Amino acid sequence: MTLPRTPSFRLDGRRAFVAGGSRGLGLAGAVALAEAGAELVVAARGAEALEAAVAELCAAGHRARAVPLDVADLDAMRAVLAAEGPFDILLNAAGTARHAPALETRPEDYDAVMGLNARAAYFLAQEAARGMAARGGGSIIQISSQMGLVGGPDRAVYTASKHAVEGMTKAMAIEWGPMNIRVNTICPTFIKTKLNAATFDDPEKRAWIEANIRLPRAGRVEDVMGAVLFLASDASSLVTGTALCVDGGWTAA
Repeated sequence: MTLPRTPSFRLDGRRAFVAGGSRGLGLAGAVALAEAGAELVVAARGAEALEAAVAELCAAGHRARAVPLDVADLDAMRAVLAAEGPFDILLNAAGTARHAPALETRPEDYDAVMGLNARAAYFLAQEAARGMAARGGGSIIQISSQMGLVGGPDRAVYTASKHAVEGMTKAMAIEWGPMNIRVNTICPTFIKTKLNAATFDDPEKRAWIEANIRLPRAGRVEDVMGAVLFLASDASSLVTGTALCVDGGWTAA
């Protein structure tokens, strides 16, 4: 009898494009990919934070290049992927939020959130897939949210944008599957970062978070790193069109 072998989580020889990779979940995902052997091109809007993050990656012995980029600028995004690609892996962690009660949503807030979270995510995936098709396949990973599967107060626009990401992911997975391109999302719960420190410092909001996460703690950026590595590697070679929840049980109810 021949025992089966666990598929490799290694990414040696593969190239990854990480959007929104200068901090938070994007940087954590970039580290996970780099530690598994991938060569990175890391993009973000803030050049200073981006250069600092990539310098740390390189100092740790990883192969990474910084490319300042606003992925919502479709012409610039396409030019960068044409110059730097093709890639085996796309990790898109670029996103924004403007929370407010639905009755108070302003058109400019709607346009800003949908423009980055949905529109840019759509066309970034499209452009990456063109290169992957010529390369024989690849893995597209969108950082979505548990709010792509449920709803929440003061989050109508953000929730709409992440539901759009979930829908486009399923449709793209169906269309691009024959080209061996896998398309998936990661749906984290509230993850403690510098950007949402004010949310966790608010007793009422913190109580709401803790009441809905069934495990006895909120998320850390490290919680998402394994999910990124799984979806990028051969360990998930038959996984496409799905949402990987890293939500502590939030969406289980």
